[in-house]
Amino acid sequence: MYGAGDVRIEDVPDPAIRDPADAIVRVVRAAICGSDLHPYRSMPVTEQGRPMGHEFLGIMEDTGAEVAGLKRGDLVLSPFTYADNTCFWCRRGLQTSCPHGGRYGFDGVDGGQGEAVRVPQATGTLVKLPVAADPALLPSLMTLTDVFCTGHHAAVTAQTGPGVSVAVVGDGAVGLCAVLAARRLGAEQIILLGRHTDRTDLGMEFGATDIVLAPGEEGAEEVRKLTGGHGVDAVLECVGSMQTLITSFGAVRDGGVISRVGVPSYTDGPIGIDMIMRNITLTGGVDPARHYIDGILPDVLEGRIEPGRVFDRTVGLDGVPDGYRAMAGRQSLKVLIAP
Repeated sequence: MYGAGDVRIEDVPDPAIRDPADAIVRVVRAAICGSDLHPYRSMPVTEQGRPMGHEFLGIMEDTGAEVAGLKRGDLVLSPFTYADNTCFWCRRGLQTSCPHGGRYGFDGVDGGQGEAVRVPQATGTLVKLPVAADPALLPSLMTLTDVFCTGHHAAVTAQTGPGVSVAVVGDGAVGLCAVLAARRLGAEQIILLGRHTDRTDLGMEFGATDIVLAPGEEGAEEVRKLTGGHGVDAVLECVGSMQTLITSFGAVRDGGVISRVGVPSYTDGPIGIDMIMRNITLTGGVDPARHYIDGILPDVLEGRIEPGRVFDRTVGLDGVPDGYRAMAGRQSLKVLIAP
């Protein structure tokens, strides 16, 4: 990406092992993330460009001398950040805070939207998959790199469980995955707030019990009506705008929880005296996907959940610029890349 709206496909040198903890992964599937649309809309023009993509799975091609438990030919997936998985933070389930970790596409590390990726801290980062590269299963496995785990993180941090009422704000891929995650965790009532009926229809199939199409305060009022006037126990805010945060405060009951996982487009918010007087907990944050993958993987492999249904378009590498345009123009929910 060279700037807002400027995505190019280029030939670059093949990745190579630089550190004994590195591995080289040949990409089988990658994706365009909703968070990739932030720089797509606002990135300043640059001369050198930035490698894009942080969601990928593939085949092990090479390993550094210190990589353990992985070998050439293994099918692996990567969470959207890399980490050693052994440090103080990783042991506490916050791999996103690992001091030896980082983000794909930065500091000389490849992006996932390409033919191959050098993965730092490969032993702690990569998850070996006990299956072959089955095209029918790959989309759902891909969601574990980021989008389903992000929806799951929203549900977990909001204390979702049996008997809980939940509102999910946003009908993008993360919001739909949050619906599926809330159902998986046993939520009793799941209200999806969205604006696109083709997406909310999928939300119903994922487990939403009610759909609210109205925006803003009108949407929050509908949520309160659906919950006896009280509001929901938990709101999973999966957009990241000031309006959706305000809607979340309007939809949650006193003593409830709001979990934010949408990348925020704001720096201030309605977190003053009203929030204190209502005893509202504000939580969430960036998803430590590596912490969750092992626990969710069996449900994907055994077909109990199928989060890969959020992908509604597949492109090759040459189609990635069109994939960005389609997602930015709301013509596609989420784009899968098959290099």
